[in-house]
Amino acid sequence: MFGQISLDVILLVLLYGMGTATAAGACLYLLLRRANAFAPDITPPQRLRRWTAVFFAIVALGHLWYIPSVVSDSSEDFMLGFLIGGLLDCILVIPLPLVVMLCMLQDRRRPLWPVGVTVAPLVVGVVVCIVTRSGALMPWLRGYFLLAALCFTIYMVRAVRQYGRWLRDNYADLEHKEVWQSFVVLAVIMLMFCYYVVGYDGGMFYEYIVQVCGLLLVVYLLWRVETLQTLTQQTLTQQTFPVREGSPEVLSDATSEQIDTLLQQRCVDTRLYLQHGLTLSQLAQVIGTNRTYLGLYFARQNTNYNAYINGLRIQYFLRLYDEAVATGRDFTAQQLASESGYRNYRTFSHAFKLRMGQSVTEWMSVEGTQRAMQPQN
Repeated sequence: MFGQISLDVILLVLLYGMGTATAAGACLYLLLRRANAFAPDITPPQRLRRWTAVFFAIVALGHLWYIPSVVSDSSEDFMLGFLIGGLLDCILVIPLPLVVMLCMLQDRRRPLWPVGVTVAPLVVGVVVCIVTRSGALMPWLRGYFLLAALCFTIYMVRAVRQYGRWLRDNYADLEHKEVWQSFVVLAVIMLMFCYYVVGYDGGMFYEYIVQVCGLLLVVYLLWRVETLQTLTQQTLTQQTFPVREGSPEVLSDATSEQIDTLLQQRCVDTRLYLQHGLTLSQLAQVIGTNRTYLGLYFARQNTNYNAYINGLRIQYFLRLYDEAVATGRDFTAQQLASESGYRNYRTFSHAFKLRMGQSVTEWMSVEGTQRAMQPQN
């Protein structure tokens, strides 16, 4: 009996088992473990954690509902089992990763019902195929799916770009909030969907690709969810410049000058900008205004909150560098970056290059050469 089982089938069963066990384990981890095993200092968004756990549970179950079609003896039973599996995919597997991607964007709580509306025609079409025991509608359903995937991709690209602008407008430290990884998740999921729909040829290679990609997606999503910091905006209790209903989105010269003075006194002079995790809302509260007015102030200066704070930190780094060189103190760029308010050296390097037009290493090399060429007193 076992001699009749091909190596391809054994490998596929092993992949199915690995995929099921990995997805189930990831689901239980997100539901039952409160502490973060990947990044202990990170608190992931609970809404994202729950939806991702549900998605992992469905991925684990999804390995089971195609088994009847695989073990069926007749082509009719195979087609029926395949269509029923496709229906369950349309109801559960397809919408959930879209929901997960929407939950990753924390600039606002986006409604999830459009996802259900989008997949509804697919569900209806597959039900018709099951009732009629025919796959005549499948080419139309594949076409609709690809069109819907394209529209969702366009929407997500715009939403992620808006999310990136929102981060820069509200947060100085962008560790664990990398926008580009949202694009990676989107690209991987959309490519998997498209291959799943149009790549099926009944061969074993297709099954291998689907299972391997599904396994990698579960592992990557688990890591991404656990390393994504939850973002919250504080409610302000003190407002020197209250926002009036219907007020234009502009600042008067007097208000702008007042904010400028308060920023100098309460942020620059006190070196508040060195505080880790300082947000626009927190800074607004310190200077006695609200985040709307402070955001308008930065827009009037043709900058954003992230650039403002990083500019102050880079200036502080330059002062520390001059002092260290002048006193002959041993130092590293990493040490000075940490003293300048950066927990992550990569974040500092990126901010430094944006500000100075060259990397830290290049700048220090040029600066060292220029100092060496200066005449000694």
